[in-house]
Amino acid sequence: MNNMQQVAKYDVFEVTLTGKTEGNPFVDYTITGVFTGEREEVKAEGFYDGEGVYKVRFMPSYEGSYRYSITGSYRDDAEPVTGEFTVLSAKEGNHGPVQVADTYHFRYADKTPYYSVGTTCYVWELENDERIAETLKSLANTGFNKIRFCIFPKHYDYNFKEPRSYPYVGTPMDNSVLTEDNFWDYTKNPLENNTWDFTCFNPAHFRHIEWCIAELSKLGIQADLIMFHPYDRWGFSVMSKEQDDLYVKYIVARFSAFHNIWWSLANEYDLLQKKEEDWDRFGNILCEKDPYGHLRSIHNCIPFYDYTRPWITHCSIQRQDIYKTAELTNEWRDTYKKPVVIDEMAYEGDIPHFWGNITGQEMVRRFWECAMRGGYPGHGETYESEDRVLWWSHGGKLKGESWKRFRFLYDILCETPGLGLTSDAKFDYNGVIAMPQDETERANKTYFIYYYSFMQPSYKKFEFEDVYEVEVIDTWNMTIEKRGVFQGKFRIDLPGRPYMAIRFKKVK
Repeated sequence: MNNMQQVAKYDVFEVTLTGKTEGNPFVDYTITGVFTGEREEVKAEGFYDGEGVYKVRFMPSYEGSYRYSITGSYRDDAEPVTGEFTVLSAKEGNHGPVQVADTYHFRYADKTPYYSVGTTCYVWELENDERIAETLKSLANTGFNKIRFCIFPKHYDYNFKEPRSYPYVGTPMDNSVLTEDNFWDYTKNPLENNTWDFTCFNPAHFRHIEWCIAELSKLGIQADLIMFHPYDRWGFSVMSKEQDDLYVKYIVARFSAFHNIWWSLANEYDLLQKKEEDWDRFGNILCEKDPYGHLRSIHNCIPFYDYTRPWITHCSIQRQDIYKTAELTNEWRDTYKKPVVIDEMAYEGDIPHFWGNITGQEMVRRFWECAMRGGYPGHGETYESEDRVLWWSHGGKLKGESWKRFRFLYDILCETPGLGLTSDAKFDYNGVIAMPQDETERANKTYFIYYYSFMQPSYKKFEFEDVYEVEVIDTWNMTIEKRGVFQGKFRIDLPGRPYMAIRFKKVK
C-alpha cells in the first residue's frame, strides 16, 4: 500500500511538528521548510500555532514528486525533518493564484483570464457563525470573485460591538461605555483602554480567518486581506515598528500558501499614523517573505500612494471625486501602467454618509464605465436596517439591486477576445468604446462595445468596411438582443433609455 502523502496542485500542503514552549515561541524560535520538486524549489517560513505546535505550509505549482526538509530552532534536535509527497492535478475550479498579465489585466497561474468583480465586507469573518454562513450563502448567489476584508476588527459607525476574537492575547476595553456621541474619543489613545501582548498572537483568531479563506476558495472568490486600518479602539493601529513587522511576517507565514490571497497593506493608509517608509518596509517584507508573489497594493482615503513603487502590483483606488470616478480609469492606467482596481467607488445604500447612498442604477453604471475602460470595479452596500447590519461591514444578506447585475457583466467580460479591454478616452463624447487589449485583435478590429452610460439615444449610425454581427445590450435589464449582420453605413435603433450598449463582433 502506498502511504505517500498527496496534495492537489495549488492546494495547501502542511507539515505539523511539535517543539519548544519555553519563553515566547512566537518570537524566540524559528521554523523553515524547503520544498523541492523537479520544476521548483520553494523556501517557506513557518509559524507557531500554540500549545507546542509549529507549522510550515507550501503551495505547489506543479504536479509530480516532491520532498521537504524542515529546519529551525523550534527544537533542540539539529537534524532536519524530511519527507516526501506527491502533487496531483489541480481540483476543478482551482486555477492557482491571480497574477498581473499584459500590464493592465489579470490571469490565474494556469493562464485562465481573471476579471475582478469585487465587493467589500470589512469584518464579515469576525461575526457570529450564523451571519458568516449567511454571508457565504449570499456570496454564492452573486457574481463576485473578490472580497475585501480586515484581519483586525473595526471600530466605526455601525461597528461598536466586540468581534468574535482578537489577534493578540490580552484584555479589550469595556465597550459598554461606547455611544454614538463618544465613539471617536476611544480612537485617540486606544492603548490606555486595552491590555495586549503584541508579541503573543491568538492562534484561534487566525485559524478562523484561514477557515474563511478556504470557504471563499470553494466559491471561487479571492480574499483581499487588509492588514492595517485606522478605525481602531484597541490599539492595533498604533503598534511599534517591531510589533508591526512581527505581525506582517506572521500573517505571511500563515496565509501565503493559500492560492486565493491578495495583500492590501491598508484601507485608507493616509489616516494611519505611519510614514511612507513604513509602508515601503511592509511591501518589501511581502516581496521577501511571500514565496508565491501574491498581488500587493495599498488603499487610499484621499491622496493616492505612489503606485509606481516596484512592490505594488496593482492600483487599489478609492474615489476622489464624489460624482466622477470610473471615468478616470483611462487616466490612472496611463499614469501608473498597472491594473486599476477601483475598490471603493461609493456604495449603494441610504445611510447619511456621502459615500454610502448612491442608487443601484448608479452603482451598475460605474461598474460598466470602469470595466469598459479596462479597469476593475468594486461594490459595497450600505442600507439602513433595524438590526444595523450593513453588508459593507458585517455581510449577511444583500438588500440592494446592483449585485444582481454583476454576473451578467462578468459573463460579457469573459467573452473578450484575448485578455481584457481597453478604450480610447478621446471618444468619451460618444460614449465609451471598449475594445480588446490584445494588439492583434485590436488591429484587426474584431470586437467593439459602445457603452452609452446615462445617455439615452434613440438610435446610432455607424459605418464599417468589415462585416459585423450586432447586438444591443441592456446592462440594467440584463438582455442581449441580436440585431443581425451589417456592413457599410447602417443605423441601430435603441429604446431611448440609459445604460444601453451595442456590441460588434467581426464576421470572419
